[in-house]
Amino acid sequence: MKNLRKASLILCILSIWSPLCLAQVNQQPPNIVLINADDLGYGDLSCYGATKLQTPNIDKLAKEGRMFTDAHSASAVCTPSRYALLTGEYPIRHGDLNNPVFLKNKLVIDTKKETLASLLKKAGYTTACVGKWHLGFGTTEPVDWNKPLAPGPNELGFDYYYGVPVVNSHPPFVYVENHNVVGLTGDDPFVYGEKAKTKDVFEKMNLDHIGGADEAHALYVDDQVGTHLKEKAMAWMKEQKDNPFFLYFATTNIHHPFTPAPQFIGTSESGLYGDFVHELDWIVGEVMNTLKEMDEADNTLVIFTSDNGGMFNATGQKAWKDGHKLNGDLLGFKFDAWEGGHRIPFIAHWPNKIDGGEVSNQLICNVDMLATFAALTKQELEQGQGQDSKNILKAITGETNKQIRDEVLLAPKRKSHLAIRKGNWLYIGAQGGGGFASKKQGTHAFGGPAAISFAKEVNSDIENGKIKADAPPAQLYNLETDLNQTTNLYNRHPEKVKEMKMLLKMYQAEK
Repeated sequence: MKNLRKASLILCILSIWSPLCLAQVNQQPPNIVLINADDLGYGDLSCYGATKLQTPNIDKLAKEGRMFTDAHSASAVCTPSRYALLTGEYPIRHGDLNNPVFLKNKLVIDTKKETLASLLKKAGYTTACVGKWHLGFGTTEPVDWNKPLAPGPNELGFDYYYGVPVVNSHPPFVYVENHNVVGLTGDDPFVYGEKAKTKDVFEKMNLDHIGGADEAHALYVDDQVGTHLKEKAMAWMKEQKDNPFFLYFATTNIHHPFTPAPQFIGTSESGLYGDFVHELDWIVGEVMNTLKEMDEADNTLVIFTSDNGGMFNATGQKAWKDGHKLNGDLLGFKFDAWEGGHRIPFIAHWPNKIDGGEVSNQLICNVDMLATFAALTKQELEQGQGQDSKNILKAITGETNKQIRDEVLLAPKRKSHLAIRKGNWLYIGAQGGGGFASKKQGTHAFGGPAAISFAKEVNSDIENGKIKADAPPAQLYNLETDLNQTTNLYNRHPEKVKEMKMLLKMYQAEK
């Protein structure tokens, strides 16, 4: 039990256990564990309908907590989605932040921005980020990986950082701890365009790798990344004694390449894709077991979600053929403005604060976490901070079933396809999904109309893998009556189109 709570308990004893003191003990701020999975689709969990794989640990979170069916990432792309999650701002506020950053890119978050970590530090929390960062380092490009990587997570409020600096499909294949590459040696420096002396990655499973150098530090073993990050996260949690803690655990599961640890291979009915989900489920179970061992489970808010929808890469296509629908019956995939690109799993678990087994259809977004954590810790956001974030604490706890958020801005890969949701209506400013659009099956970038036809999804604008010649110039859907976006209503509701276009232009003018 933490010193802060011990102090409150001692005061209560001295006051002969007054009801007021007992109330004060119960009002101590909870620990917060935010698990942000990578590329986990809306249909990738058995509690959300998957049948070719099983996720008992995550299902238990849903059974004991509150599961949301209308949760979204502000972007269908990894880096801008994480920007929104941490800052409470739509990526459009950053200008051209609609694509992922890679090993040469500087930090994309201004260190003056309030983040989840800096906010919670003000409330007395000890903070850590473990896992995938993918938001850049430093102030100049290209990044020099042989020098301290600052500013980075530490300058944005995280007391501790350990993880994969970019993504597990791109170099540099290393771990970073706080400001430094783990295990970096002077006789084997990082040099752009040259191979390291250490080892090759993907030598056994060359799956969905999309170019770049294949060299990795000897400490980086691709099929051990998930388990290694889990161990680091659990070790950090166990060290926390004095203050409430915030852990932002950004898993590399289930981003390609699909390299689960050996014990998970062959455990699902959807190939390596499902096996990698199984490893993720085990990781979540280990988090919950550790909280129980620490006697902190009842005083910890656990939020489980994803950075965007499932991706239809080669392994995803194989899983689809096996009968597993990454995003359920939703239209589209990661990178798209269609629902499959940004509608995500979202589960909140907090014993004695959230009633178990509840399912909510309230509209929420990952950009809402900043205002929600501010409310949880009784703080006010300063003017200009987290301007797009809504306080959804009452939705998370189930205190209200009313809609708190009426609209949300949704960013796909292509800026031309920026979308706006208002009430049950979704407007997309162009034809197609706005994500990957290769017509070749089995490739990494297979997407768009060709992928929709391959997946046997139905959309009124698409025929035989192509946009129809007479399709409207943009898209309008009523998600209340057509969640699967089978019918574009653009020509049927011109006034609604005009309203949504004006709303979208307002956001574009504000950036």
